[in-house]
Amino acid sequence: MPVRPFLFRLFAAVALSAPTACATTAASQTEVGRLEAEVRTLRAAQASLVERLERLENRDAVSRARSVSPAPTASPATAASAKPEAASSQGGEALGMAPSELTVVRLKPKKEPAPRINTAVAVTEPDPDQMEMFISPVEGSSGTGSVGSSGSVTPSRMEVPEKDPDILDAEYERAVAMLRTGNVEGGVETLTRFAAENPRHPRADNALYFSGLGQMGLKDAAGAAKTFERLIKNYPAGDAVQDGMLRLAECRVRLNQAVDARALYTRVVTQFPGTAAATQAEQRLAALSP
Repeated sequence: MPVRPFLFRLFAAVALSAPTACATTAASQTEVGRLEAEVRTLRAAQASLVERLERLENRDAVSRARSVSPAPTASPATAASAKPEAASSQGGEALGMAPSELTVVRLKPKKEPAPRINTAVAVTEPDPDQMEMFISPVEGSSGTGSVGSSGSVTPSRMEVPEKDPDILDAEYERAVAMLRTGNVEGGVETLTRFAAENPRHPRADNALYFSGLGQMGLKDAAGAAKTFERLIKNYPAGDAVQDGMLRLAECRVRLNQAVDARALYTRVVTQFPGTAAATQAEQRLAALSP
């Protein structure tokens, strides 16, 4: 057998078998890598199961301890210190760590009654001399009259009974209606009398205001000014005082008293800022400016 052809065939067989061996080695390494990854995954799963098992065992131990031993009564300071521990254990569970044993704290309210407040008040009888002073009528006072030298009783000023509020309201409305229907003089007279006889009536200031308006309609600026002055003086907190001040300033202008009118408008602006009366006063002040 010739040696040369044999060696040629031998070298060819070796060359053909080399790639096969390389391919087999690469496949084996891939399989080994896959198996190692599976092993790592199984180990991680096992560690997670072990950790979960530990948490369950700790929780079961806490439950058994609660059911066996009664919870001790703690002071408020102990309860306050137990809250951070409970919060930290809950935070540990949320982070996947095993919780520590928890202590249940039960606070019982105090059964002591509230302190008693002394509400007793001593009753003192009034002094007889003082009672006599309050009860006995003063000499010369109204209501009962005074006894003369002959023993007769001199009648004094009699108290006028209060009128029915409905009657007073009807009287006021009738006087205002007189102004509106053209009977200005009668309306002014009635409203002036109404305000004088019923100074505490809720519409007494309005009666003076409408009476002043009627006097202005009658070209009596001086009389209207006196009426508005009375309104501002007697009813400073009434709902007609702002308009009354504006009308009084208008009367001052008609009486050629521009300085007084300007002072009144300035008072309205400073005393009632942001109101409709203040806006009108500012406009009229601008018109009065020299």
